[in-house]
Order: sequence, then structure tokens, then C-alpha cells
Amino acid sequence: MTQFLFPAPAPVTLPVEGGGLYPVARIFCVGRNYADHAREMGHEPDREAPFYFTKSALHLAPSGQTLPYPPGTADFHHEMELAVAIGAPAFRIPANQAMATVFGYACALDMTRRDLQAAAKDKRRPWDTGKDFEGSAILAPLTPAARFGPPGTQAITLSVNGQTRQQAHLADMIWPVADIIAHLSTLYHLGPGDLILTGTPAGVGAVLPGDRIEGHIDGLAPVTLTIA
Repeated sequence: MTQFLFPAPAPVTLPVEGGGLYPVARIFCVGRNYADHAREMGHEPDREAPFYFTKSALHLAPSGQTLPYPPGTADFHHEMELAVAIGAPAFRIPANQAMATVFGYACALDMTRRDLQAAAKDKRRPWDTGKDFEGSAILAPLTPAARFGPPGTQAITLSVNGQTRQQAHLADMIWPVADIIAHLSTLYHLGPGDLILTGTPAGVGAVLPGDRIEGHIDGLAPVTLTIA
């Protein structure tokens, strides 16, 4: 029998409200999906096709962590997002059927080394070092879709040290969840274990060692992170 040359990584999982663990396979992230955030990043929002970047599942950390300020950056930013957990196969699925593939939802933080992302943009290079690093995806426990209901009027907010920085509603997304799933399923064979972070509202900004971040979406467990 062939043996591993070194210990294999443990499975990456998220707890589910009410019991059970959701195994995470891939993490897809939607860029500039709120109009006000697109503007603050220097882009005029429109209905062009959504675009994506990815994060390694190994870089996911559960809510409530205290994590060190990451290396290689002097401009570390928070981005509060709704995470969608896929629970059924989806390939080229129409938008009017896409919501049936959703297992659940969670509050998520897309932590970003903004200076590295900006440098990559300027040179038209990939965003990987700005977006995909240890502890860059912080997720709260998943809430099953039937318990949460359809995304829409729920408020999404983020505070740092008790001061509100981001505030919007899920209905403010340029591309709603069903459209994101439908479009992403034309590019990938989606299935159980896939997470989609659906974009962040305006108000992103820098955090420093000692800061406590807290994000809320009505009806979901909050996400928290302390920067060491």
C-alpha cells in the first residue's frame, strides 16, 4: 500500500447551525458586486458579466479566531460578505432553478492585502497574493437555506471596535445569488462543498493589530475576527 510522504491536510469543514459539518472543497469570490463598492474602488458599476477570483480552502479560518497581521502588507482590509454554500450539482443551470442547489448561507470576511492587490492590478497581474493567503477567508457557521429564507431585504453590516464601517442590504447586490450561481455554473461543474462569497458593500478599510471585527447579516450567525 502506498504511503503518504508526509501527513495529509485535515479536511476543511464548517459547522452547521443545528448540527453537522459541511466539507469545503473550493471557495469562489465575486468581485465588485455592490454598486457603491465598485465606485469606491474606482469603477463605474454596470451589468457586465460577473467576474471571480478564488481562495484556497486551506486558507479558511472559523469565526472567533485571533489571527496575526499577515506578512507582506501595510494595508490590510476587511470586506464583509454573504457566503453561499452549494449542496447539489449545478452545471449550466438556469437562474430560475439555481436556488434549489443552495445548502445554506453564512457571514464571511474576505480579508485582503490591499496594497498587494493594487500593485497586481497596476501591472495587470493576478490578485493571488492580495486575496489568497492564510486566514484570508473567515466564516461563521452555516445556516440551512430553509431556515434563512431567500436573500433580499436582510441587512449586511460590519463594525471595527464597535464602529460601523459597512452597511447595506443583500438586495443591493448587482448580481443576486441565483444569477451568480447560474453564471458560475457555465464555467465550473459546481457541487456540494463549493462556497461562493458574493461581494462586499462599500466601506472597506484598513485594520490594525488589536482591532476586533464583527460582521452581521440578519438571520445568520455573526462572524468575528481579532487581529493580533
